[in-house]
Amino acid sequence: MKNFGGMQNEIYNAGLKGHLPHFPVDFATLEARAHEALGPMLTNYVAGGCGDEHTQDMNASAFHHWGMIPRMMVDCTERDLSIELFGQQFDNPLFMAPIGLNGEATQDRHGDMAAARASALTGVPFCASTLGNDPLEDVKKACGDTPAFFQLYTPRNREFAESLIKRAENAGYSALVVTLDTWVTGWRPRDLNASNFPQLRGKVLQNYFQDPVFRSLLDKPPEEDMEAAIMMFAGVFGQVLTWDDVKWFKSVTDMPIVLKGICHPDDARRAVDSGADAVYCSNHGGRQANGGIATIDLLEDVVKAAGDVPVMFDSGIRSGSDAVKALAMGARSVGVGRPYTYGLALGGAEGAAWVLRSMLAEADLLMAVNGYPTLEDVRIAGVQRTDLAVD
Repeated sequence: MKNFGGMQNEIYNAGLKGHLPHFPVDFATLEARAHEALGPMLTNYVAGGCGDEHTQDMNASAFHHWGMIPRMMVDCTERDLSIELFGQQFDNPLFMAPIGLNGEATQDRHGDMAAARASALTGVPFCASTLGNDPLEDVKKACGDTPAFFQLYTPRNREFAESLIKRAENAGYSALVVTLDTWVTGWRPRDLNASNFPQLRGKVLQNYFQDPVFRSLLDKPPEEDMEAAIMMFAGVFGQVLTWDDVKWFKSVTDMPIVLKGICHPDDARRAVDSGADAVYCSNHGGRQANGGIATIDLLEDVVKAAGDVPVMFDSGIRSGSDAVKALAMGARSVGVGRPYTYGLALGGAEGAAWVLRSMLAEADLLMAVNGYPTLEDVRIAGVQRTDLAVD
């Protein structure tokens, strides 16, 4: 069992020698500094949401109306944050959620590789996006011994879709995460006001441009006709998926199938009945649809509907305490999104690793102080609405 909370002693001891942290440990400071590093255009894309961003904002703020009750006189000198997922053991319950502009977040424009190295440094699995500046094979290698997942934006061309899936499987990814809510992009005013959609400028498309099936669809390779390659991307992006498609996904790969975007308990039950190996509760961080409900407020019902099938979760995680609350509601694994990408912007792999370590430290220390030595104890304790009286 790792002592994630020991990070605070490292910081305090370094301070005795006059060394202050290079990166912040709180989200507000991290966000402010990262926006400066990213600049206006990238900030619009990474930080922006759909519509007036109410759903995006609620995703984060809704954690404040859930609380946990501490228990005393419990020996918590050691805490166990380990989980089992897809038949593999992990020493922590976090994963790095897929972010489609990671590649642009670092100064060298290889943020996907930096994110993968942060995964190797921390043991937090990386869910690599279809959209990247580096091929998925190279990203997987950079993850080292830490397992990784591959997130798929399913193309309209089935042969191309199968090529991406097979590449991910052959590269050694541990699960295929199929995104359900992005066959078309949501209304994003920040990007629209700037008339900027990075992919239409050729950004984060290397998994397309280097794929043999995609290249076979082109008259000339992307190196010779970038504009035509970008238009081909726009033409094949975004297959509308139905429950019948799950059978096809399972027929072309042995990787566990994860369905991302499940927020309704009926959809969770359908996912399980269709053979999904995990349900991923997410509203895309509020980037795809406005006017929804904070995902954390939907999680418990999704977990109940999924039964024994594990539920992964993201949307609005800003701290270790947020992660613990999601775990208390029954999530098996919790995805961190914008925070680690902001870490990439400030310090590449080291910056992202710092953010992940900080969140694990906070989660570990919360469990220690609240009397929860294991994640099972966290789930038994559960959460309560903070506006309800406690017996």
